[in-house]
Amino acid sequence: MHIGIGIDKNAERVTGSLTSASKSNRITIFSKTNIPGTPYDIVVSDNAEEELIKALYEGRIDAAVRGTLPANAVMKLLKGYGNVKSLKRIALLETQSGTKFLLAPVGVDEGWTREEKVEFVGYAREIASALGMNEKTAILSGGRLGDIGRHPVVDKTIEDAEAVAAETSSDHMEILIEDAVRDHGIIIAPDGISGNLVFRTLALLGGGRAHGAPVANLDRIFVDTSRASSDYSNAVFLASALADYKQKIF
Repeated sequence: MHIGIGIDKNAERVTGSLTSASKSNRITIFSKTNIPGTPYDIVVSDNAEEELIKALYEGRIDAAVRGTLPANAVMKLLKGYGNVKSLKRIALLETQSGTKFLLAPVGVDEGWTREEKVEFVGYAREIASALGMNEKTAILSGGRLGDIGRHPVVDKTIEDAEAVAAETSSDHMEILIEDAVRDHGIIIAPDGISGNLVFRTLALLGGGRAHGAPVANLDRIFVDTSRASSDYSNAVFLASALADYKQKIF
């Protein structure tokens, strides 16, 4: 597969982490500055964000990875090229012990309604199927069932989780994420803030790993990444696997 990845800062850290992914994929870097000695194809532009997204939508690359390009600029361009009002990102995470699962929502402005959570379940199951992962889904809430009445916000998260679980044939696992990851390949957080906190706690504090977050509601393969990441090969492998799956089914 031909994968494009963006670079703004930390060029050496990004290029140095791509060695394993480059053995099975062609990689083109879209960078704001020249990177002397890079072994990869490179497109240098002050507007590297648009060059990356344009290449994706013109079919010159099979999939794109954000890398270290600024999130706001890239996401705005993706909405425009993809003709969508919002972006639905689903993170592929791995615990310190090696358990992998899909987590959504991870954007702070995502997943605040029951309807959005139902959408995320559908999108996540498609990605799980493409990656050969467990599609069993856990819906989380802000407390245990026995906590109803302690706070109206907690009550609402429980009511929403019960409703979403019933509509999607999922399991309401209450607030027990530690139990949910044991036999569920998909975890739906109560909202985007809590999902983002789970992501950051696991990947940046808890010794786990973030493999990237595909944007699920586009007709192109785009994998979002954290600029704090130390390894971008996993995001390239993820983008490549999803692009390969898409080509096979279409």
